[in-house]
Parts: sequence; C-alpha cells; structure tokens
Amino acid sequence: MHDFFLSDEDRAFRAEVRDFMARELGPRVDAIEKDQDFSVQLAVARALGEAGYLKVMFRDLYKGNLGKPGLTHAVIVSEEAAYLNYAFETTIATALSCAYPIHAHARPALRERYLTPILEGRAVGSICMTEPNVGSDSAGMETRIRFDEKTREWVIDGFKRYISNASKADVYIVWGITDPDVAPQKGMTAILVPAGTPGLSFPRTYEFMGRRGSVVGEVTLENVRVPEENLLGEVNAGFRIMLGAFNFERVILGGSGLGVARSAFDLARDHAQTRESFGQKLGQKQLIWDMIAQMSWRIDAAELLTHRAAKMYDAGIDGKELMREASQTKLVATETAVFCSDRAVQILGGDGVTRQYGRVEQLYRDARALPIVGGTSEMCKYLIAAREMPAIRPNL
Repeated sequence: MHDFFLSDEDRAFRAEVRDFMARELGPRVDAIEKDQDFSVQLAVARALGEAGYLKVMFRDLYKGNLGKPGLTHAVIVSEEAAYLNYAFETTIATALSCAYPIHAHARPALRERYLTPILEGRAVGSICMTEPNVGSDSAGMETRIRFDEKTREWVIDGFKRYISNASKADVYIVWGITDPDVAPQKGMTAILVPAGTPGLSFPRTYEFMGRRGSVVGEVTLENVRVPEENLLGEVNAGFRIMLGAFNFERVILGGSGLGVARSAFDLARDHAQTRESFGQKLGQKQLIWDMIAQMSWRIDAAELLTHRAAKMYDAGIDGKELMREASQTKLVATETAVFCSDRAVQILGGDGVTRQYGRVEQLYRDARALPIVGGTSEMCKYLIAAREMPAIRPNL
C-alpha cells in the first residue's frame, strides 16, 4: 500500500487510528460477530468519540492535532475499522452519514441538540431513504410529509426498510415527498425525527449473511409529528441534500471496501507464504501468485480512487462535480472487497470456508453487501457514464 495521495500528517494519523482500533476494537470483534452484542459497538463508538475521531470531517468542530482535518481522515477511520470488523464500521459510518446533513443543513439549536452527541460517541444516528419500491431510484418514494399549519408541525407517514441502526439510533433523518404534484426530485424534503417520537416504530430486524452484529431493519412512521424547526434545509430541497449525502457515503464506502479487501489480502498473502504443498510454498505456484498479484493491483487502484475523491471533497468539490469520482470510488473499492475475499477463500481452501480456522469466511460474507449498499455497482456505472456523456442520458 503506497497511499500516494496522503501526506505525512495523514500517514501519522493512520498509524494513530490503527493503534486505537487494535486496542479498542480488536479485543471486541468476537463479541460483535459471534454474540452480536450491540452494546459493545456503542462502547467502542463512545471511545472513538472521546478520542475526537468522529469529528475529523467537521473542521469547525474538530479540536485535535490535524492541521486540515476532513473526509480524507474519516475515510481512514472507516478503513481501519472495517479492516477489523465491517459490522462496527457500518454502525459508525451510518452515524456519520446522519451527522453530515445535520451539520450542513440543520438550524443551530438542532445541531447542538443532536449533532454533538453523535460526534462525541454518546449517540448514533440513522438515515431513512430506502422503501419497498425505492432503492437507487428515488422517483417511487411513497413516504409523505405535510405541514400542519395549526400546530406548526411536520407530519410524516411512510415505511422504510433496510435502515441501518433502526431501533438503535437516537435520531433519524427521514426523506419524504412534500409536493406530489411535481417530479420527486423537486418535491422531496428531509426531516429530523428523534427516537421515541410517537408513531415511530420498528416492525422487524433483518438477518443478513454477513455484517453480523450490525442492526438493520424496518421503520414505520404513522402520523409522526415533529416541530417546524426539525426541517433540514428548505422545503422541497431534500433531493439536493440526498445527493450530497450520497457523495459522502460513497467515498466513505471506499474506505469500507479498502478495509475489507486489505484484511482478506493480508490473510491470503500470509497463508501463501507459509503453507507448503507438493514440496513448495503455496505462493511459489503460478496460479497462486497470479491471484496475489491481482488482489494487489486492485487494492492499489481502489486506494488511489478513494483518496483522490476524499481529497477532492476536502478541496471544496462536491455535488455533481464529485458524483463521477465518488461513484468510481464506491464501484471499484467495493468490487475489490468482493474479489479479494473470494480469492482469499480459494487460497486458504478448506480453512477459508471453516469458521474454526480464522475469519476469511466472515470477510467473504461481509464483503458481498458492499456492491449493493449505498448505491449498487450498476447505479454507480450509470452515474459515471452520465457524467462522461453529458450530451445524452444513458438509458437505465
């Protein structure tokens, strides 16, 4: 790993975070994966917050040693967490995905009430976009939001699914349609909903093949009422907020993919250099070093794309100007995680599919979600093509 785009300060920060994760997260990964103990995740998140690592992308709030903190450093935190346990990384990445629009679009009093606890690790957040008929395409969103003039409240009715931290979060950002007579992109609004609000419920939690220990489930909103000031940004401007959140999430997912891919690669490389087969080290065989070489260059490519996108964001580039680079990051890094975990299983053979012999099978299960969450690989390709061919609109 050459981290070409990183400065010496960035590299020192990585070493610091790596030591922190080894100390705070490393001893707890079994409790997360095997026991699925969410309280353990909350304890590590609290430690992250107390160390100041959850504030690195908010320059006005960060008080640490970095001269220019930013998304680059949030990506490093994500990568080092995912290297040890992707389920935990999902929890904190979701919390930061919630913190991002609160920081950018909430009224000052709302920011103080809900953003500060998340960044200090005392609370977790959640973002509610996906619905039964809404995934990458937001045009079918059925959740409705209206304003009650008499009570000066926002009233929300809808159903969301595949929501990370559902039932565990302290605050939820909910997207819904406020003007059904225009295109969804022009009639969508984002509202902040605190946990415990009447009408907010969680019908069920999903069981996934991987990311064990993370909590993902359904969210029902029935006549949910929140104060007027819980509006994020402006009415009918929720789609723009969503686009910004997507860029941030996809770059962070670059860090997630890198962490999982690196973890799988290290295990495969170590095995190839120590395991003997037919009188030779496994890594001396052409078919094996072909796999190692392919894993290596894919990780480097993913790393370059991820750090480039993060550095662009930190330089003030966002919105449509970052959409292509953020999508490339998400596409390549997450597909690399799947490739590396699959090849690691193959190199380890029977040990690769057996829980008793390490965590390669866990990485294989964990990685498979990465090309789906936060925008599928297919959607990322569409967004890349759309920016490359501005004269036409590629057909979905």
